[in-house]
Amino acid sequence: MEFLDPILFGQFLGKPGWMWLSFLAIVAALLAFDLGVLHRDNHEIGIGESVALSALYITAGLIFGGWVWWSMGAQAGTDYLTGFVVEKSLSMDNVFVIALIFSTLAIPRQYQHRVLFWGILGAILLRAVMIGLGAALISQFSWILYLFGAFLVITGIKMLVVSDSTPDIENNKVLGWLRSHFNVTPGLHGQDFVVRQPHPVTGKPALWITPLMLALVLVELADLVFAVDSVPAIFAITTDPFIVYTSNIFAILGLRALYFALAAAIHRFHYLKYALALVLVFIGGKIFAVNVIGKVPAVLSLSVTFGLLAGGVLYSLWKTRKPETIST
Repeated sequence: MEFLDPILFGQFLGKPGWMWLSFLAIVAALLAFDLGVLHRDNHEIGIGESVALSALYITAGLIFGGWVWWSMGAQAGTDYLTGFVVEKSLSMDNVFVIALIFSTLAIPRQYQHRVLFWGILGAILLRAVMIGLGAALISQFSWILYLFGAFLVITGIKMLVVSDSTPDIENNKVLGWLRSHFNVTPGLHGQDFVVRQPHPVTGKPALWITPLMLALVLVELADLVFAVDSVPAIFAITTDPFIVYTSNIFAILGLRALYFALAAAIHRFHYLKYALALVLVFIGGKIFAVNVIGKVPAVLSLSVTFGLLAGGVLYSLWKTRKPETIST
């Protein structure tokens, strides 16, 4: 078994291989339980099931964070929790976009979980590439962190001053390109992403993609767009690739599971956007503040981040509450 030693104990991005393999094994086990046990059949997921599944993922993420705290120290544990909270909050807007995608392509609720599940696998690979590239750049050019900081500050200010705009999914250029370059079925074919059926012109069997595949591609594209904000944000919190990646993935898993409960109530979190903007400005500003006041303690960063986001959620829920009915 000595041939396994380089794999298990060799260093990969600053951590031994067994730590990375253990994390991936946990994620694989959660996804296998999700698809293979809980959702072997395609059924419409209700709010209760959505909340329960999300609680499972969040609990797993927090337990993993507790292990990071115990094994790597309080600084690493606090950085993990901060990244976990920031990533989950930044992904809230992604829920709104995903809901628009499903609505535009008329994807029934019973098939939406299938799209989100396979979308998670794509997100895991995509984030690995982006975070690995970011870590390599930072290790070679430390000044890139200042670019990340400036980008976060500018993004936060833009979120504060620019009004919301609803994405036009139907006229999306990627969707148009797919429809013009591939055979697309007019309707769904159950849970299939690809089907083989006769071409209307030649009559010969041909491969066709279904609207379910269109939805999957657009969901992956949406994740790529939102990763442009979230990846610099977590690198501004910590440059440890292990903490960056694990906190990102656990946050994504939990939020995708909670989609079915959030999609119908996303309008209740309208003012969270402004809290997120302040968080981005705070996180980006920390990078520049190091040269003036020194490194901001991790506990303070977590407290400020959590306080801003909690305030945004509570204020949103209060402002969007139903008006009291006056009995006569």
